[in-house]
This record gives sequence, C-alpha cells and structure tokens, in this order.
Amino acid sequence: MAFYGRNKELNRIKKELGSDEMRMCLIYGRRRVGKSELVKQAIKESAIRSIYYECKQVKEESNVSSICDVISDTFDMPKLGYNKIEELLDYIFQLAIKENLILILDEYPYLRENVKGMDSILQALVDKYRETSKLKLIILGSYVDIMKSLLEKSNPLFGRVDLALNLKQMDYYESALFYPAMSDEDKVRIYSVFGGIPYFNRLIDDRKSVKDNIIDLIASSGARLENEVTMYLGAEISKIVNANEVFDALSRGFSKYSDILSQSHVSSGPTLVDVLDKLIRMEVVERQAPINDETNKKKTGYYICDNLSNFYFRYIFKYASQLNIMDPEIFYKKYIEKDFEEYYVPHKFEEICKQYLIRQNLLGNIDPVIEKIGKYYYDNPAQRTNGEFDVVTQDKKGYVFYEVKFRKKKISKEVIEEEIQQVKNTGLDCYKYVFISRAGFTENETDEIKHLELKELYN
Repeated sequence: MAFYGRNKELNRIKKELGSDEMRMCLIYGRRRVGKSELVKQAIKESAIRSIYYECKQVKEESNVSSICDVISDTFDMPKLGYNKIEELLDYIFQLAIKENLILILDEYPYLRENVKGMDSILQALVDKYRETSKLKLIILGSYVDIMKSLLEKSNPLFGRVDLALNLKQMDYYESALFYPAMSDEDKVRIYSVFGGIPYFNRLIDDRKSVKDNIIDLIASSGARLENEVTMYLGAEISKIVNANEVFDALSRGFSKYSDILSQSHVSSGPTLVDVLDKLIRMEVVERQAPINDETNKKKTGYYICDNLSNFYFRYIFKYASQLNIMDPEIFYKKYIEKDFEEYYVPHKFEEICKQYLIRQNLLGNIDPVIEKIGKYYYDNPAQRTNGEFDVVTQDKKGYVFYEVKFRKKKISKEVIEEEIQQVKNTGLDCYKYVFISRAGFTENETDEIKHLELKELYN
C-alpha cells in the first residue's frame, strides 16, 4: 500500500528516531487521520528494531501478555513471564541501553484506562533511564482530550515529551494524491465529500465517477461509510442527540450561536456551549471570527470542518428513512445531485482556495506574506445591510479580496467589475482583487485584478 504526503510530519518523527538518546513522542489526532500509518512508515524507513503494540480495552494482565507475545516474535525468543506493565516496560527500557530500540504504544488511552497510575509509571521509567537508555517511546491516541491532557502541567509526563504532534487532516492537495486519475474538477468534488482523512481517501476508486464513489461509499444502504460519522461521534460523546441536533443546524447553513440555538432542539444555552466546545476539541467543528473583528462574539460563526460529517448530516442523516427504501441512483438524483453541484461543492471550493493560499504562503510563494486569512465582516449603513466576505487576506500592504467561482461559465469583465464595486460599497479598502475560477476568464488580468484558474491549484 502506497504512502502519500505527510513529508513534514514524517521527517520530524524520523529526526527523533535518528537520535542516539532516549526520546519520547506523543502523536494524537482524530480516528482515521493516519497516525498509525505515519509511524509505521517512519519505522519502515528506519533501520532500528521496533516493538509495535496496539493497546486494547482489556485488563492490565491481558495487555502485558500480548506485548510479551510481540517481543517474543520481534526478538525470536521464548515468551516473557511478566504480568505487570511496570516490570515489562522496565525490561524494555533496559534492552535499549545496549541498542537503539523503538516502542510504540498505539491507542494508549485504552492502556491508561485499565492501569492505575499509568502516566506516573511512564514518568518514573523515563526519569530513571533518561541518561542511559536509547529507547524511542512513541505514544499514539485518538482521544484528543486525553492525549492533550498528558502535556498539561498537572500530568506526571509534563516536560518529558520531546515531540508532540497533533496530526490534522490532509489538505486538498495531498488528499488528491490518492485519486490522481480524476479531473481537477472531480478532485474538488471528491474532497468536498471525503475531506483529508487518509482512510476514506484510500477507498476512493478514481476509475469511477464522483457520483458512483459517493453512492458506493456513503449514499446507499449498507455502504461502507454509511455509519462512520455516527460511530465516531458516539465513541466520544455521551449525549449524541444534542450533537446530532447541532450538526443538523450547522449543515443547513446556520452558523451564529443564536441561530444554532433556535434552529436546534438543544435544551439550553449552556448545553449548546458544552456541545460546541466538545465538537471543537474533536476537530469536527471550528469557530471562526472575522479577521477585522476577532474579539466580537456576536460576529463569530461555527462551521463543520470535517467534510464527511458535513455531507452526512446534509444528505444522509436528514433522509435516512428514504435511503433505506429507495434505489441509490434515484435517491442521489432526488436528494443530492442538484444541491451538491450548485451549493455544497461551491462552498467547499472556497475552503479549498483558502487552503491553497495557506499552502503557497507556507512555501514562501506569496509576497508580501499573508498575515491573516478568513472572513471579513462589513456594515453598509447606506443600504442598511451587513454581511461577510468569505475569503479575504491581510498583509503589510493591506487587504486582498478573493472571489471564488465554481461555475461552468467563464468569469466576464462585467462580473468582475460588479463584484469589485460591491466590495467598495461596503467600505472595504483593497489594494488587490483576486478571482479564482473553475472555468477561466474572458478577459486578461491587470495589476490590480489577478486571475487564478482551477488547474493552478493542483500544479
């Protein structure tokens, strides 16, 4: 199985593995984001022997026995007789005095849950062998809250972690490496549904159409990812009903706190705050404030930042009863096709364009460097209107306005002039206007007006 992307993260891990001293690495992120595959790839590119163990929700003795089995296979030796994790780990730390050795404890929260004082046990061993052992200890976990707590001052492991890596979803560019045979337009559509989760992207068949991939993977009864979102949420949220209500409101385009509260059936404001905070910590919802008024809570919006969750709640959750009794092709045509092409994908294309700008900014390809990117809130007293521009950047020279169009028709000079005039009417003073188009343009660009075509996002 080919490994795509993650070069920056891979190199950071390999640097730690290449050290001749003890190293402790903490790698965490939501389920399916590719933590295990990333570490396995780093091991594959290393010459160091490794002990890889995926912790289970069983008693301490069972986990210890399973680790002993792994050690027996790795070192071709009789099975060890330990039944306590502290004694077994002490043995492994001692092994690494003579040679570099890697120990990976995947899904560490399961082990932590069933071993009293597990963090303190690790802390004591790390301190005991810090100067003598060459062990590279890598701890992985999908429960983000728990993993982050290991880095807090109150935790015994505070100050012992050499590398803490919060693994995020891949961006649109790296995700597209999984389906290279698709057109650029279809890459946008596929990313809009499956996002940057490697597990989902490996399931995509780029010989099939976007519609067929959607039907096969999520929009048909019994599809492989049909229950993926509810399973993920149910594993981390006790009151799933409230989360479903919030997601339903967000998927319908309601982003302001007051609107979410009125559109959902969440019982109270404090309950809504708790649900939103939990979803934000899970990294499936994000809070966005306009770049020109970042402290104004009334202008802050909440948005689903996990594409599969967004697609699921907009089309599958809402019409689950129909999905179970309808032919998938008819279901797709009736409930998905038109809205998906005319509303859903164009909005996701805006996010892709933001990712493109951030990517180019990180590569040093934008001058002057972008210092802020996001929404811009405006008031228009003359027309008694207010609203937001979705993509605006700020640098040392001022603001740059971006208009993003995922349409079949080329952008004309008249459309550009109209958009610029609308921006000027709000009082937003921009020194440059950039138009990003799926279909291209009818006129050439100028010093003040720049063009960007879809194909350039994937070069």
